[in-house]
Order: sequence, then structure tokens, then C-alpha cells
Amino acid sequence: MGEDIESRAVELDIRGKKRIFDVDDPVLPDWVEEHALESGGFPYKKKLSEEDYLEQLEKLQVELVKVQFWLQATGKRVMALFEGRDAAGKGGAISASSAHMNPRLARVVALAKPTEREQGQWYFQRYVAQFPTSGEFVLFDRSWYNRAGVEPVMGFCTPQQYEGFLKQAPQLEKIIAHEGIFLFKFYLDIGREMQLKRFHDRRHDPLKVWKLSSMDIAALTKWGDYSEKRDRMLKETHTDFAPWSVIRANDKRRARLQLIRHMLNRMDYDGKDKTALGEVDEEIIGSGPGFLK
Repeated sequence: MGEDIESRAVELDIRGKKRIFDVDDPVLPDWVEEHALESGGFPYKKKLSEEDYLEQLEKLQVELVKVQFWLQATGKRVMALFEGRDAAGKGGAISASSAHMNPRLARVVALAKPTEREQGQWYFQRYVAQFPTSGEFVLFDRSWYNRAGVEPVMGFCTPQQYEGFLKQAPQLEKIIAHEGIFLFKFYLDIGREMQLKRFHDRRHDPLKVWKLSSMDIAALTKWGDYSEKRDRMLKETHTDFAPWSVIRANDKRRARLQLIRHMLNRMDYDGKDKTALGEVDEEIIGSGPGFLK
């Protein structure tokens, strides 16, 4: 049924109050349910309806198919990095983006923890090996930016490795830009109560329980640490040639639509139907470290 997760109730500071949260308790606390959608400054009181979502998504997915034909014809290459809070919806956004793409030309990369051999390599080496070839669209479910968030927070790298990464990442990405590869960097952000709700949903859904890891549970008390690392990452690695697109993802539907729309707007592919793209929602997607202020 998935990973066996040890029960552990934790005390959290939520909106200035001490709260007890136990992910194993089948009853979701009212204080989570009531504030989940609005948490983290999310601007909408209701989620986008499924009908509106599916209607817009289909139009965008048709455009993504056109992008693939264009990549084949021109030999251009695309990479999209999906980073964000645990349970922010990275996997779902990747699935929505790639659902109707030709799998021979669109590839999802979700690397496991490095092997002993990889640990002895240049940090970026195993990621570079996954870069796209001519005509290919590669989607990274987490990327080299593990070293800007998970690794320093959880103690998986040294302070020197962390600092070195923040200097090297823009250098690597400048080379990617010079190569002519389209590089999209997405950071999906959710509010704290929304994260707790999604963790709880995963814990008690037999089809999703595999998604909840011991790492997720360990991160429950490290919200502030992750926020600090997120802010520094965005500040240090947001550049003109490789900018961050930050997405408020409490509503997965709005997040997916804006993410796909952003990629389509950035590429000048053959047969582009601008009316099908719809409007950019600047309440949901923004550029760089200033968006979440």
C-alpha cells in the first residue's frame, strides 16, 4: 500500500497559534480545511470549475502538439524544470503538459538519489546527461535545484556545496541559453494549510499514499527553513537568460493552465493560435523573487 509511515503528531505555529497536526488522524482539522485555499495569500475564494479547466486545457494541449511538430521541423530543444513546495502539484502539472505529446519526443526526468559513482561526479553531471537532443522536449520533475532547497534543509550537502551551487547554476544556465535551448524554470508555491491538507489527503487515499514519504513528514516542522532557501534561490538564480516563473498553486487547475500558457507564449512555433492561448493571470503567475512578497 506504499511506504509505511510512522505516526507522528507535531506542534506547528500556524497564523500565530500553536496547533497540533497528526497526518495519521483520519479527520482533517477544521483549521486546515477552512484556510487551505486562501493560505499563502492565494487571491481566489473558489477553485476554477472543472468544466472551465478542461475546456481551456484542451485548447492549450492542442497548441503543445503543434510545438512538437515545430521542434521536429526545426531541431529546436526545450527543457522545463518543475520545482516547488512538497505537494505543490509538480507531477500533475507535468502530466497535464505532456499528456498528449508524442512520448518519443517528450520525456519526463525524475532522478532518484545519486549513486555512489554519481556522488563522486561534478554535481550537475547527471542532469546534463538528460538534456534534450534535437527536436526533444524534456520535463524535469525536480532538477539540479535540489541543492538549493531539499539538500541544505535536510543536511544532504555541506554549506560549501550549497554556496558553490548558487554560483555555478547561473553559469550553467548561461551556457544552456547560448546553446539555444528553451529553458523554463517553474517554482510552484502553496500555502501552509494547503500543504497540510494535501499531505493528509495523500495519507488517507489508498491510491495516493505512495506519494507521501518520510521526507515529507520530516519537512512538516521545516516550513520556515524551506521558505528561506526558496527566497535565496530565487534571488541568486533569477537571471535575464534563465528567469524563474513563480506560480501560486493552491488551485492546481489555475496553476497548470498558467504554466502551460507561459511556455506557449514564449515560443514562436508554426500555426500558433493566439486566441486559443487565453489570458495570462498575473495573480497566479509572476516573475522572480518579487512575486511572492
